Amino acid sequence: MTILKNHPFAVDAFFEHSVTLTFAVPKVHLADIIPSCLELDVLRNEWAFVAVAMVQTKNLRPAGFPKWMGNDFFLIGYRIFVRYRTLSGKRLRGLYILRSETDKDKMTFLGNIFTQYTYSTTDISVVANNTSTMIRSDKSRFEVSTAYSPEDVMLPAGSPFVDWKEARKFAGPMPYTFAYDTAKKNVVIVEGVRQNWNPAPLAVHNYSIGFFDQLQLRDVVLASAFEVSKISYHWKKGRVEKWG
Repeated sequence: MTILKNHPFAVDAFFEHSVTLTFAVPKVHLADIIPSCLELDVLRNEWAFVAVAMVQTKNLRPAGFPKWMGNDFFLIGYRIFVRYRTLSGKRLRGLYILRSETDKDKMTFLGNIFTQYTYSTTDISVVANNTSTMIRSDKSRFEVSTAYSPEDVMLPAGSPFVDWKEARKFAGPMPYTFAYDTAKKNVVIVEGVRQNWNPAPLAVHNYSIGFFDQLQLRDVVLASAFEVSKISYHWKKGRVEKWG
């Protein structure tokens, strides 16, 4: 890993709209996917969680640069909820990013230079009307259909969460994201700062996540879904700790 991949500068962006589906997986099925410097963030010592975030992003750019120099793109991100203990003993809660998909080649190119978030370019279409939204990618074998409900939204059937308040703890975004350089034994910690993040529960009509098949995940349960709009977001410059 080169030093450029350590998130070497702060970044600003604006989220037009974000939908996050959180899936519960028995912790034994995720333990070997994350690096040893991290531990799974679990519920009742049984469930670990994978989030699939779909975000329409505008004006992503190095902090301090004018908005017109930013990049607009759609992102599908796959993340595991984790915890990390710093060298000073502080416990941080955040995300370990497995994969990032975008509809723009430029974002893939730049994302793979300055981060370890494993960007790839795919086809992404968004079709929305007054009653529902469908986000789809044929190449990624991905489809999520959400429905607007005038009434209170129920948690998905089989969700391990007891209520939406508990589900909110695993809705994202988390304060930190983590990456690990196995060769140098360095942990990269990136802190995110957002404003007015008030996610609303969302009903999911159906979904198909091709990446889960690649991971060979078993016993996956849709646990919750939230949406949020019009959010300013800032990522601080990454900091590096030696681990191991």
